[in-house]
Amino acid sequence: MENASDTTGINFILLGLFDYTQTHLFLFAMVLMAFLTSLMGNTFMIMLIQVDPQLHTPMYFLLSQLSLMDMMLVLTIVPKMAVNYLMHNRSISSAGCGTQIFLFLTLGGGECFLLAAMAYDRYVAVCHPLRYPILMNQKLCLHMTAGSWLLGGVDGLMQAGATLSFPYCHSREVNHFFCEAPSLVHLACANTVIFEFFMYVCCVLMLLIPLSLILASYSLILAAVLNMQSTAARKKAFATCSSHLAVVGLFYGTIMFVYMRPKSYHSGANDKVVSAFYTIFTPVLNPLIYSVRNKDVKGALRKWLVRHF
Repeated sequence: MENASDTTGINFILLGLFDYTQTHLFLFAMVLMAFLTSLMGNTFMIMLIQVDPQLHTPMYFLLSQLSLMDMMLVLTIVPKMAVNYLMHNRSISSAGCGTQIFLFLTLGGGECFLLAAMAYDRYVAVCHPLRYPILMNQKLCLHMTAGSWLLGGVDGLMQAGATLSFPYCHSREVNHFFCEAPSLVHLACANTVIFEFFMYVCCVLMLLIPLSLILASYSLILAAVLNMQSTAARKKAFATCSSHLAVVGLFYGTIMFVYMRPKSYHSGANDKVVSAFYTIFTPVLNPLIYSVRNKDVKGALRKWLVRHF
């Protein structure tokens, strides 16, 4: 039997997303372009919300936090993946691995709750417009944002600590392009049934509870919109809410595919592709969805362009 070792001072090997064929070199270039586009798009969204007074509302403050989380998420994953690929060195230290797990779960979990807060904001705006300044005041907005970061951080800290506490045997090859808790747990030479159950419970809490709140909010919004007499008001409500629903669908659909399926259905290749979607491509799409589908953001962008060019 192989000797088990703890994770202190050891390296893991990330097998990565690409090999060195022409097709994969092209795909790697696409990922780098998506990374740079995400950084620029989310940075510009945060800057635009900060400089335009008309965007100083709870909805856009929450949107700026979403952009910040997306920007930090791609910075957590892509630079290390790119360096490893270009240097032909796929190793990552246990400390680096733990940091990736912590940041990924903090940002991913925080985004789940932040999307629920954004759904509540839209519910109040559509269903209780006259009471919006009271029900969605600055203090509540800050509390919801801080709570999203805190809950994500607690989940990240617990899972990162627990994952790296297991002993690992001869195989330290992680069939992924970044350190994700489920991929590492498969390599542990210890009984991980209790921890896997704990991870599943965390997924239910971090994914299904916020998703239930989002679906409840949008069910009430849909009922209110259908009863609106004004066609213009109905179109405006549909436009703002459809943007948010698109983001929710992209994020929750892909992340639930990886974390909520039975273990027997997991495939390393499929999981890597889906993980690439919610860690690399969704952060690119979020600022595009909100800028293209939102008149306020487009108006602020036009004013900024006129002022500077």
